[in-house]
Amino acid sequence: MIPSEPLNDLSTQQAQMLALDAWLNTPAGRYFTSREQAWIDSVVPDLFGFRAVQLGTRLVDGLKESRIPHKAYVQQGLVASKPDGVEMITPDCFAEFEELPFESQSLDMIVLPHVLEFSEDPHQLLREVERVLMPEGRVVITGFNPMSLWGLRHAALKRWAPVWPEGCGPIHLSRLKDWLKLLSCEPEFGRFGCYRFPAFTESGLSRMGFMEHAGDRWWPVCGAVYFVCAVKRVRGMRLIGPAFKDKKVSARQLKPVANKALNKTPTIGDRG
Repeated sequence: MIPSEPLNDLSTQQAQMLALDAWLNTPAGRYFTSREQAWIDSVVPDLFGFRAVQLGTRLVDGLKESRIPHKAYVQQGLVASKPDGVEMITPDCFAEFEELPFESQSLDMIVLPHVLEFSEDPHQLLREVERVLMPEGRVVITGFNPMSLWGLRHAALKRWAPVWPEGCGPIHLSRLKDWLKLLSCEPEFGRFGCYRFPAFTESGLSRMGFMEHAGDRWWPVCGAVYFVCAVKRVRGMRLIGPAFKDKKVSARQLKPVANKALNKTPTIGDRG
């Protein structure tokens, strides 16, 4: 589970997750995490089971309000030291997200806070999530929405002043839903959030508080972050028997088949 690479040699994905934690500690990042935390805290208490796992950052704690008794936090690879100014909490284990160290159909809930955007193979990561989930298990996903004011600003100025953390590849919600449906994970419910105009200071974000309620009412699909809860569906096998007719057959219609040789009148030749 713990890789044998040198402690000071961080992989690309580990460096990207550190960049995410550093960004989430900025005023803009705290604005996002506050909205995400509030939505997750309102959802997970109604998701039941025995085992739950969260992958990635701990700055959005998807298991804090969960009633599931057995919880674990998994982080990508092995991090030797944290950068200055970055708040980090030691996870329960380290693992590669594309090769999770859990048995098939062993977990009831998985939380992915901004994990897919930093994965080298997000589709493979979702396949692993589908593998380890129990039937009717839930996966809770948060992601940056490229079809938002923040996403448009990032697309226009990412070469000079990017919005999202380094290495982030936002995934369109429609594409994510297609991936989930291909893996028999049916999107159950979700919503958008964070409608304020892109700003990177607390004073700038506070001045645009009116956009939060207006965006939720007038342009709800343009929130800078989306939340999705999907359930794993396992279609049952149905045995198909012979097709019996419902029409009843009367006794008169049941005519016995008589042997012609027994019913015909014997002749002299027949007597021998």
